[in-house]
Amino acid sequence: MSFKFVTAALISLCLFSGGAARAEITIDHAMGSTAVPDRPQRIVTLTNETTEAALAVGVAPVGAARSWYGDPWYPHLGDRLSGAEVLGSELAVNLELVAALQPDLIIGSRKRDEEIYGQLSAIAPTVFVEGLGAWQDNLAFVANALNRSAEGAAALSSYETRVEALRAGLGDRVGERISVVRFVPGQTYLYLEGSFLGHVLSDVGFSRPLQQQGDGLSLAVGRESISDMDGDRIFWLTYDSGDGKGKQMADAFLADPLWVRLGAVKAGRVHAVDDGVWATAGGWFAAQAMLDDLAAVYDVTLPPAASAGR
Repeated sequence: MSFKFVTAALISLCLFSGGAARAEITIDHAMGSTAVPDRPQRIVTLTNETTEAALAVGVAPVGAARSWYGDPWYPHLGDRLSGAEVLGSELAVNLELVAALQPDLIIGSRKRDEEIYGQLSAIAPTVFVEGLGAWQDNLAFVANALNRSAEGAAALSSYETRVEALRAGLGDRVGERISVVRFVPGQTYLYLEGSFLGHVLSDVGFSRPLQQQGDGLSLAVGRESISDMDGDRIFWLTYDSGDGKGKQMADAFLADPLWVRLGAVKAGRVHAVDDGVWATAGGWFAAQAMLDDLAAVYDVTLPPAASAGR
């Protein structure tokens, strides 16, 4: 059913439920300025990154875009979204379900949701981050929109404390060149510094191979670029939509003679990691899990992660 068939009565309920007027704050965001409740109770998040940001400051969304894999949420989130309604995917938000939840705040991304901003704003006050990847800035934005800036600062401080502990434990290894390769059905990518994982690696202090430097998210490559995948260590990840084609792509590369001759491969410094943690989730919990992965590889002990959302 198209959004245009959502009844005016349902929209009115979404906009005016609760009766008495609430105090508001004005949030500047990627689409302009919007007045939002100063302590929203029923929030909806439309990207995995903003979902993790809300959870990190102690707010569980009533509805969220489903994880790219999981049933329906990423395993690294545990049961934190057990009561949330699945609202479709980041690329196909179900507007009728959003409206039915009667949210008092919707948080999305201009990169994903610009075309439906007007429809979302008709349901409830809606604010957007600009894009994906700069997860720390986006967490601070979400914390501000939820009037939980102190909780946001604490969550980021916990991350920074663990980054410092990892950097200290690495010693001279902190400057190693880290290569990251992602296999998906029909395509292979080198991940760049501007990606979520690129930001985390940069925070720790790792360098990147020349071909993986730059502000973008990723670079599509073929087998002729296998030599560009070398580094002091290689981390690889696979996204598979369920038909096995992502795994087939990975298997083909990992068996290629050019891959076998890479320095990191011959040295045994190649590590398979989780796609959700390193690439598709892109939020606070994923960043902490990524630090855990790096600590395990380099045998460094980290303090526990801490946030308002457990």
